[in-house]
Amino acid sequence: MKLLRAATLTVTDPEASAARYVAWLDYSLVERGTLSSDLAAAWGAPASEGRAFVVLKPSSGAPVYLRFVAGDAVREYRPLRTYGWAAIEICVQDVLKVNERMLNSPFEIIGPPREIDGLPAIYPMQVKGPDGEIVYLTQIRSDLPAFDLPRAESLIDKLFILVMACSDMDASIDWFEKVVGLSLGRKMDIVYTMLANAFDLPMEQLHTISTVVHDRDVFLELDQYPDAATPRPAHAGQLPPGIAICTLSHPDLSKVKGDWITPPTRRDGAVYGGHLTGTLRAPDGTLVELVQLG
Repeated sequence: MKLLRAATLTVTDPEASAARYVAWLDYSLVERGTLSSDLAAAWGAPASEGRAFVVLKPSSGAPVYLRFVAGDAVREYRPLRTYGWAAIEICVQDVLKVNERMLNSPFEIIGPPREIDGLPAIYPMQVKGPDGEIVYLTQIRSDLPAFDLPRAESLIDKLFILVMACSDMDASIDWFEKVVGLSLGRKMDIVYTMLANAFDLPMEQLHTISTVVHDRDVFLELDQYPDAATPRPAHAGQLPPGIAICTLSHPDLSKVKGDWITPPTRRDGAVYGGHLTGTLRAPDGTLVELVQLG
């Protein structure tokens, strides 16, 4: 049961943003349109009605999507400084080859390929896109003892983890366990150079992160953010800037114990496929969309 379905990013120009992922990350366009009033309302973003969106899939064809939705720029927003969805992670076959490609791309390398102490199974790098989005590009070398990790079927393949910045990581873990029925994978303290740079902290300072899983499927990383982090600024009634929504599949929405922004309904399109879907607010107002698949 692989639960990650999509990530939705708020950008000023969805067509331009999508074109960069097509040109540099080998994605392909599967859908474009404008947001209906009822979908915008389901996200708690009625002012996003009528805004353009574009949906992409990876070159491998895996049904895990990136969706770009138009929104007004938020001048005060800074990546890696606020609570909410902070980064997307995409699996790749060869991170060194991907690094060479990124050197000549519009994506800024903010973390060159680096092995992580205690985690030999993964070999990641990080880039920042022109929209300020943070993207981890990670080569999977092996599975973890208790969890499975995907193997890329193309040089740059599918989204496989979303990273959530938390004001209270334990409260967020508790929410995913009680509301969505997921489980804590593991907690660990790591040197986290991106957070150190973002908050001007000592490089050797440890930061607590955790994974949230279903069975052996790892698809969420929760990061405890420093005290200087803040709620994400946003225009009233619009989706928040940056990575705005995580979409997960779920076998039975009637068993979800949270409060829906609007009652679940069936929706068409690449992400939904005619299935029942609804959206909830996790701690820090973070948007979690569920699609009944299974």
